[in-house]
Amino acid sequence: MLHALGEGFVKRELTRPTMPDAVAAAFDAFPSPVRARLLEVRALILATAAQTVGVGPLTETLKWGEPAYLTEATGSGTTIRLGWPKPGGETCAVLFNCRTTLVEHFRAHFGDAFAYQGSRAILLDVSGPLPAAPLAICLAMALTYHQRSR
Repeated sequence: MLHALGEGFVKRELTRPTMPDAVAAAFDAFPSPVRARLLEVRALILATAAQTVGVGPLTETLKWGEPAYLTEATGSGTTIRLGWPKPGGETCAVLFNCRTTLVEHFRAHFGDAFAYQGSRAILLDVSGPLPAAPLAICLAMALTYHQRSR
């Protein structure tokens, strides 16, 4: 599915099409290390959506003041949000609807590859390498959540 995604691909994706002004302002409000990591995750979300059958174009907007990615065009998946759960902390979050079973599945499949926040988020360190391959699988699962449950 995402075999060709490597660090170089993610870095190139940081220059993807411009984001809405409100979303750009939300990213700008994060401290530099958090912003850099969340922009890497954004690039991976966009790349994963483009390479996952049935997802279609994403809507990039704000939900609860945080960057959010919706599959409005196809309804294939659930919303993915990006945030900073503990201001001043060294982790950022990829948040999912807590009424889904996604985080439960991520724990079952990837165990210690990630830190988790309840049933709602994967927590990522803002430094070190991004675990792109397992994260891309998690993102694809979220982007196709409704498609699979139909």
